[in-house]
Amino acid sequence: MDHHADAAHPTDHTDQTERTDPTQRPSSATERDELSRRVNAVLEERGVRFGGAGGHAFRADPVPRLLDPGEWDLLADGLAQRIRALDAFVADVYAERRCVADGVVPAHVLDATPYLEPDLTGSAPVAGAWISVAGFDVVRDEDGTLLVLEDNVRTPSGMAYAMAVSEAVSEVLGVESSSGLDECAAALRRCLEATNPGADGALVLVTDGPENSAYYEHRRLADEAGLELVEPDGLRRDGDGLRLADGTPVRAVYRRTEQDGLTPRDAGVDVASLLLEPWRAGQVGMVNCYGTGVADDKSVYAHVDEMVRYYLHEEPRVRSVPTYDLTDADRLQEALDRLPDLVAKPRDGAGGEGVVIGPTASADQLAATRQAMRDEPKRWIVQDVVSLSTQPTIVDGVPQPRHVDLRPFVFFDGREVTVPRGGLTRVALEEGQMVVNSSQDGGAKATWVG
Repeated sequence: MDHHADAAHPTDHTDQTERTDPTQRPSSATERDELSRRVNAVLEERGVRFGGAGGHAFRADPVPRLLDPGEWDLLADGLAQRIRALDAFVADVYAERRCVADGVVPAHVLDATPYLEPDLTGSAPVAGAWISVAGFDVVRDEDGTLLVLEDNVRTPSGMAYAMAVSEAVSEVLGVESSSGLDECAAALRRCLEATNPGADGALVLVTDGPENSAYYEHRRLADEAGLELVEPDGLRRDGDGLRLADGTPVRAVYRRTEQDGLTPRDAGVDVASLLLEPWRAGQVGMVNCYGTGVADDKSVYAHVDEMVRYYLHEEPRVRSVPTYDLTDADRLQEALDRLPDLVAKPRDGAGGEGVVIGPTASADQLAATRQAMRDEPKRWIVQDVVSLSTQPTIVDGVPQPRHVDLRPFVFFDGREVTVPRGGLTRVALEEGQMVVNSSQDGGAKATWVG
């Protein structure tokens, strides 16, 4: 599962280009604490939890984040461009690999990615897209520019949590939200339908069940989009097709299990063995297809801006945070020398695990990371530091600056791109914390455009 936004730089800068609390009514710490309590009580009552059966309540701040409509339109346009380029890249990887022959992506980057599925070479969706749903991690630098920090295109999570937080904050503040996240369910359904046009049968969201960290989201999306919520043991192979346990044919599936590749991670049900051949035979559509992980490998990320130019013949309208491949000996030595000023990440890491933020790392952390980079440079990338912007966040009744990022959700049905207004603003609730994901005790803010 993709729950990660890894960034950063210890310098705080409050986001001056965005407005905050539209009501400005709570005037005392007691009132502000009460707003926080009420928002989170609403989420708890509605079962909005993260971390599976043994998880925790999803935490939210009552102060919404407001984005300028003009800036949002520019961001949405750039993200629509980005998903088209990434989709073209995945199609190319499993076909001719023109991007390698033409020097856009080095061969060694693809050869070393753990997300490449060689068995899919020569395969392709019969309709729709390789990448139907993307969650892009967007940050604002010290100049106010929005940049993409990471691409999440395997099983990006967060859209249902964003919907729930927006609803809770709107209800408690007594104001109408300006979120467009209600578009997510309809867009998701269109993507599923597009993968197998004209066929009959059920549209299915495949989940691991209550133990999955984002099970709340699975239930809500299935309900909102009119999908059958099914665990793997509720599916049956039928020749080249797939059926539910009651015999209903399956038209298309949205994969939301922890098995995001063809190889199962544990001794549980091998979901890929159920889905792959019906997908190859064109009998069952899939959102997102197996193999899409090559497009969110962190080493591949370094080349996305060039992919936009190569596949779309356009300049990227939202750029990537500068990222460097360490397989070049000179680049590796530069990274080793400058590590205290860089962010180092394992290329297959998630949830902030293994990320070393140079300016805040200890001498021991830097030494261990240098050694790991020397031993296996292919497993690491480094990025320029980006100073995550801050937003006022209620802590002990007092508005305090806390670091944030933004995860907008983008849907591509093979023809049209939909970017619902808003997204999930993730906030690091601890002072000075830079990793904002829920798996490391981060929270969220309602994100409205207007």
